[in-house]
Amino acid sequence: MADVDKWVYSNIVKDHFMHPRGFLVGAPKEGEFDAEGEVGSPACGDIIRIWIKVDKATDRIKDIKWQTWGCATAIASASAFVEMIMKNGDMKIDEALKITPTEIAEYLGGLPSRKFHCSILADKAFKKAAENYRANQ
Repeated sequence: MADVDKWVYSNIVKDHFMHPRGFLVGAPKEGEFDAEGEVGSPACGDIIRIWIKVDKATDRIKDIKWQTWGCATAIASASAFVEMIMKNGDMKIDEALKITPTEIAEYLGGLPSRKFHCSILADKAFKKAAENYRANQ
């Protein structure tokens, strides 16, 4: 049995950790995204950075990518958040801003309380990217 099979996390968390959605390999190309946001937690060392590409005419997110330096739960939270935004097509920024850390955790099948902050980091990184985008429009 692999070590990952012994985790107390849901199978959904394990799937997002082992097969992350929307992960950006390497640095973004010049002009590839319209904005980015980054947050970190000094308590645990996790950092999440999110990039967004937006259709300026409709305010819909055309692409969203992320990178994280952190634990499996941070990876799963960023992956789940991106999937929530993109699974039904391009979501408007205002709709995505309504997704809560609790909804991210629930989407993952629950998180241990000591790891809930990872869903908060995904939410905050996106909010910073949205603020960055709007400030530059």
